[in-house]
Amino acid sequence: MRILVSAGPTRERIDAVRFITNGSSGRMGYAIAIAAKHRGHDVVLVSGPVHIPAPQGVTLVNINSAKEMADAVLSAAPAADIVIMSAAVADYTIANPEKSKIKKRDGSLVLELVRTTDILAELGRRKKISQTLVGFAAETDDLLENAKSKLRRKNLDFVVANLVSDGFGGETDKVVVISSNGDETPIGPARKEEIADLLLDLVISSHKA
Repeated sequence: MRILVSAGPTRERIDAVRFITNGSSGRMGYAIAIAAKHRGHDVVLVSGPVHIPAPQGVTLVNINSAKEMADAVLSAAPAADIVIMSAAVADYTIANPEKSKIKKRDGSLVLELVRTTDILAELGRRKKISQTLVGFAAETDDLLENAKSKLRRKNLDFVVANLVSDGFGGETDKVVVISSNGDETPIGPARKEEIADLLLDLVISSHKA
């Protein structure tokens, strides 16, 4: 099958040298892409800036901003049987980034933030009957309630829910995989490579071939 995976953070430019980002390491997305490739699938990995070697045999698309992530993912998604959105995409970007470095000055600096494209919601709107869509929900509280809401609102087949405190940016994690039919599968604590394999077991076995 053709599997599209997104991974890592995005960087939203403030000026020529500064940006807004988050603590995503990209390890989970890369683990999923590598595991899918080992199973013989055709894998496209759209990645924000990370410190991880490019996986062999995987088509790697490097991006920086949320807009670039949206363009790359929405372009590749129509050809994918399974889409797994594990990237931590910025919800907001800078309205008017400066081309030069902003010089230090007295007083406060106010930045205007505007919404970025909700890639997962757009994928849900465009999803084909034969396509499986997987989202991630990294939460700080009300984990299952927030994840289930995301599953419904964005027309997902699965959502992978985890507390930020359990592994965001780290090598291990603990997640709950929730399916659109209501099944809940806890995984971990475990290394992200193990979680990736078990997640693919669930997703591929339920795929609408």
